Amino acid sequence: MLVVDDERDIADLYSTWLAEEYEVRTAYGPHEALDQADEAVDIVFLDRQMPEMNGDEVLEALRERRLECRVVMVTAVDPDFDIVEMAFDDYLTKPVMLDDLHGAADRMLDRESYDERMQEFFSLASKKATLEAEKDFVELQDSEEYEQLESEVEHLREEADQTVSDLSEAEDFETLFQEFPGDA
Repeated sequence: MLVVDDERDIADLYSTWLAEEYEVRTAYGPHEALDQADEAVDIVFLDRQMPEMNGDEVLEALRERRLECRVVMVTAVDPDFDIVEMAFDDYLTKPVMLDDLHGAADRMLDRESYDERMQEFFSLASKKATLEAEKDFVELQDSEEYEQLESEVEHLREEADQTVSDLSEAEDFETLFQEFPGDA
């Protein structure tokens, strides 16, 4: 895990909290974060507002490297519709407490076992929930970005439902086949 925040006290606090259960690296700025990010890092907790290079740019650099890490934006910036296009997995708005960090870490580790489409679904669903918590109904209804996000989430949900249905039917067939092996 890598905690990135230009405010040393916050970075150290988050790292201390997470170190209770996880192996943690700490970076006090964007360049240090990029130096420390490698294949061993499974989750990055990334501050969005940093001098020199903001968290959005660090996120972009991480994704360009094709690192297989989950990224949780941790920021005091209230989310806007620009988050729809960002390649993060979850979004926490400061102040962030111990349970928030541990909950996000657990969710990200659980998602590692999911296929790419399910990871995409949860990332988009997180963005949708973040926007719904921060924006009023009229703002959401007037946003093309939100409408597209809503459509993508629904499409992925339908795909997942179909996969579950297909698996269920296959399991039913397998059970039937086991009950009547001579008939097949």
